[in-house]
Amino acid sequence: MLSLPVQSQRFTAWLQNSALPFWSQQGINPQTGAVYEKFNADHQPDLGAVFRSRVQARQIFVFAAAYQQGWLPDALPVVAGIQHFLNRHAKKDSSDAGYVHSLTAEGEQLDQKLDAYDFAFFLLSCAYRYQSFSDLQALDQANKLLQQIEHQFRSVPGGWMEGDYSSPYRRQNPHMHLFEAFLALYQVTKDGKWLAKAGQIYTLFETVFFRADQGVLLEYFTDEWQPLPGPKGQIVEPGHMFEWVWLLRWYQQLTGTPVDYYCETLYQNGLKLGLEASTGLIYDEVVPGQEPLKKTKRLWPLTELIKASLAQAKASSEPEYQLKAEQQAAFTIDLLFRFYLPANVTGLYFDQLDANNQVCVADAPASTLYHLMVAGLEARAYCQTQQNGKL
Repeated sequence: MLSLPVQSQRFTAWLQNSALPFWSQQGINPQTGAVYEKFNADHQPDLGAVFRSRVQARQIFVFAAAYQQGWLPDALPVVAGIQHFLNRHAKKDSSDAGYVHSLTAEGEQLDQKLDAYDFAFFLLSCAYRYQSFSDLQALDQANKLLQQIEHQFRSVPGGWMEGDYSSPYRRQNPHMHLFEAFLALYQVTKDGKWLAKAGQIYTLFETVFFRADQGVLLEYFTDEWQPLPGPKGQIVEPGHMFEWVWLLRWYQQLTGTPVDYYCETLYQNGLKLGLEASTGLIYDEVVPGQEPLKKTKRLWPLTELIKASLAQAKASSEPEYQLKAEQQAAFTIDLLFRFYLPANVTGLYFDQLDANNQVCVADAPASTLYHLMVAGLEARAYCQTQQNGKL
């Protein structure tokens, strides 16, 4: 039986000693201060890759969170460099709080759309800049970002559009990450407006995203929040089901909202539909009642399974259930190391496996470090709480 404390320490050591030194040093473009979008299979930065502004924001979150843990004491100048790159190059209009979707490595704007998914991470990075460095400019930016999405992305009936552009569908995914950002901002500011915004998204989850008849979370919808017609409207991503378990438990802690039914349903059905029985790995996409739609397996769904398992263990009052969920988390951390975190490469990882569990995408996208960081922090916090409870 794998020990959760041992696996958590292993995960923490990898983040602290391998991933964070690598990404905060080799992962930064010395000419611009921006983070590289990804590293190729040859362990070199992909200089030709499009730089997405949300990846810059995700790395700000990672480095700020690492600073809070004492893992990256020199994080402030790194974060300031990334923020300077965004402010200098990525604004569509100088008065905007948010940033365009993508740029070249040198900072030339490519895709000028304003995207709701991107804005969720701009908001999250503001929360952590404020919390970690007492950055009042970050708090001001968060308030302005909220005004911008309310004026430019707001739609009826409820929620936000994909951005300031037309789209053939609406997704739950940007709302899930806005939910996360709003919870984080409420937690660090105690300003009730952020919790109110999170509450609006919780209502969307209950009435739109969660499908009680199947016990799953759907991804794609029409403008009127009906499941998108055709096969796309039936797609389920098990990783997102696990991610919602973690978020709902967080919302419960802040509001007292009863979420047990939703969390248990999403957690168990995520395992039932998404788990490859022979390995314990998680499929990228499934359709209930059918063979997995995509038998590929990206890294990030495993991090969400770790978070969901720990959230369920923490919420349970049944020792047997708690132990089972802890074992699931420990086993899943071990899967990360066995399949995605190569021992001979410092700080990098594989992004995706094929149907036969061979590496099919050996690139290491910077965006994935956000998932790894949150999962590692959750495992560490859970084990610390358990240890303190035994003292």
